[in-house]
Amino acid sequence: TFRIVVAMPDGTTSLWILQRINTAVFQDVAALMNNISSVTAFMQKKIAARGGDPLRETLTLLPSTDGHIFITDECGDSWRVYRFIENATSFQSADSNIFYESARAFGNFLQLLSDYPAQTLTEIIPHFHDTPARFRQLMDAVREDKAGRLKNVAAELEFAKARETDCGLLMNLLEEGKLPLKVTHNDTKMSNVLIDNATGDAVCVIDLDTVMPGLAAFDFGDSIRAGASTGAEDETDLTKVHFSVPLFKAYTEGFLGEAGKALTETEIRTLPDGAKLMTFEVGIRFLADYLNGDVYFKTKYPQHNLDRARNQFHLVAEMEAKRDETQAVVDTYL
Repeated sequence: TFRIVVAMPDGTTSLWILQRINTAVFQDVAALMNNISSVTAFMQKKIAARGGDPLRETLTLLPSTDGHIFITDECGDSWRVYRFIENATSFQSADSNIFYESARAFGNFLQLLSDYPAQTLTEIIPHFHDTPARFRQLMDAVREDKAGRLKNVAAELEFAKARETDCGLLMNLLEEGKLPLKVTHNDTKMSNVLIDNATGDAVCVIDLDTVMPGLAAFDFGDSIRAGASTGAEDETDLTKVHFSVPLFKAYTEGFLGEAGKALTETEIRTLPDGAKLMTFEVGIRFLADYLNGDVYFKTKYPQHNLDRARNQFHLVAEMEAKRDETQAVVDTYL
């Protein structure tokens, strides 16, 4: 990703973001960019209709000179350009106020796209938040034991297997027609929200590569997993890692304050399930990668993925213990 200062024909300068697309992860670049182009154009119309600033409140793609939304160079690399959004900052970690603002941003994102036909978007990464499929991948990793590490994970496997039946909760409700398919972001960490430098308010949701059909609980749950923990996801001292109900409450207030009217009663009731399942899903992905020899997540030492899995499972256990408290929080919005 590059920030470019462009000299315009009228003597002014313009700031752009130039990005090379990761084609190892996103192999169908045309589908990826069609998703982003369609969704941002839809949001810009909604934002303009309510009197907002469509050039600041969502990303704006700039076409190439021949009108394409991305180009492929002579090396086979694909590139795109966005307008740069000035006077705003992305935070890797933040206080409760910025966490609350990120909740407002993702809730607003969901609300703006609540009537977009989700089924018309391409599923860029198939089964990305399909927890049963992720569990099957863990069992494959157990059978194959490629790195010879199975002997190190008896307690973690016991924890995971005890929750196998939980994996299908949200996907089953989707298949039964009790949860609606929505346009979701699918990577709702705080760093994917720009915060206005002057006001401290959320400005814009960025990094739209994983925008595709999904469930509202996926976006809510992934934010809670990352932001409502008192420790980093690779903290090894689990006495420092706790699931914070006050942070859960703050995020819920911001998220449902923006998206609440666009959600059904069942969607709201199952938000705590989303928090638990997204945390469990990431935990089993870390565990599977550890067994496979650390081929997906970047690691700093041999046991890094195992430490991450233990961390996430610890959070899952605390979420289960505090379920009555979190359910009471979301039920106030029904």
